[in-house]
Amino acid sequence: MSDNNLKALVAISIEVVLMRINGPQYFSVLSRLERDYNCKITDCFDHPEYLKNTLKDVYENSYGKIIDDLENELGEMTSEKEVQDFLNVLRG
Repeated sequence: MSDNNLKALVAISIEVVLMRINGPQYFSVLSRLERDYNCKITDCFDHPEYLKNTLKDVYENSYGKIIDDLENELGEMTSEKEVQDFLNVLRG
């Protein structure tokens, strides 16, 4: 799978998981990514530490469940090395 396709699918999966959990907090995540890191969800694949810090701030105790949900949403894409590396940063 091409790198751009992989990035797009991961970004969509992040958005789906966050919107499923709580819409207003989703917009808080978008706002904080923009404010703190000058980036969007689509940039998080290259900078997972930005997403990690933002999700921990916004969701606090629910952070682990969000990562579990994201892994489930990604499904078989988790077998891709780049996706595994991305998830390892989020779990680290």
